[in-house]
Amino acid sequence: MPIAPTSSMTPAAPNTTGPRARWFAAPLLLCLLSLAGCQSLDNAFGSRRNPASPNPQATRNNGRAPAIGVNQRETANAAVVSAQEAVTQGDYEQALVEFERAIQTNPRLTVAYLGAGDIYLNKGEYVQAEQRFSKAAELEPRNFDAQYLHGLSLQLLTRLEDAVRAYLRALNLKSDDFNANLNLGTAYLQLKEPGQALPYAEKAVRIDGKNAAARSNLGAIYANLNRHEDAIVEFQQAAELTQLTGPLLLNLANSLSKVQRFEEAVNTLEQLARTEPTAPCYERLGVGYFNLRRYDVSLSSFRKSLEIDPNYYPALNGTGVCLLNQWMFSNQQDRTAHDEGMKALRRSLQIERDQPAILELVSRYK
Repeated sequence: MPIAPTSSMTPAAPNTTGPRARWFAAPLLLCLLSLAGCQSLDNAFGSRRNPASPNPQATRNNGRAPAIGVNQRETANAAVVSAQEAVTQGDYEQALVEFERAIQTNPRLTVAYLGAGDIYLNKGEYVQAEQRFSKAAELEPRNFDAQYLHGLSLQLLTRLEDAVRAYLRALNLKSDDFNANLNLGTAYLQLKEPGQALPYAEKAVRIDGKNAAARSNLGAIYANLNRHEDAIVEFQQAAELTQLTGPLLLNLANSLSKVQRFEEAVNTLEQLARTEPTAPCYERLGVGYFNLRRYDVSLSSFRKSLEIDPNYYPALNGTGVCLLNQWMFSNQQDRTAHDEGMKALRRSLQIERDQPAILELVSRYK
């Protein structure tokens, strides 16, 4: 019997690709997760205004008017108007100056906090954005936009438990909002709570079944719950709706392998290798070939992975396993394969010590 590969996808750090769409890699799956909802600045301010506050003058604080003078209110309102004009002209730095001036003049002007928060969010200055959205949510607890955007900024700061609470407050105000459901699902998945994530991810797909991010997120959650047949359906749906990406194809191949559809997994990974030849891609391809008993090609794939990233320890594991199998198939005569295999496994353990299966292999075959 050949030794089974023990490599798996490693946890990946959050990776952002711009202020309007955030992508995260979920632990052990390189899950495709999208934080949706940063609207373009051109239309953000009008659409995010609370229906109960149709203009800057209509701001409130628990039903009480701000304790400031009429002149201050008029000055602050004028600053908001100037800020919105600057946004229309694409001058966001000037818009931010005006929004901050409005806040200084009237600290209870919710629309100014939302406007400033929008600009900070799109600049990637998440600490400042969170502070502005937090104040807006405090001033108007029943303002959906304030609660939702506070949750978004918290999630981008990886303050996930706080983000979950903010999203839940937002959904209490507008239960059918697509972005809030989508992002709450991703936040729960980041917290490694796929069971909690599932109803919100499923609801996001019901709201917009043609959204690739929603399909991908739901697939990632199904995969975390070991519902790989369901995950495959969602990943394939996502692939039909968007440009193919590395994380999406890796996820699809991973779930195909879990249900022993090895040929399809390899075909998927070969397609990915032609466009994005990354270390994880070749490592997964090596596992796929191994499952098809194509051991020479498997070893070659693991080595290609290490050429790209010599410290990618799952590929070191795959290399070690292939070489140990080569040694066993030689009736334990090929000492070079044995020694090189053990060297690869020991190197893997130097990089990542928490690998009990690899440690057991080293102990058994040393």
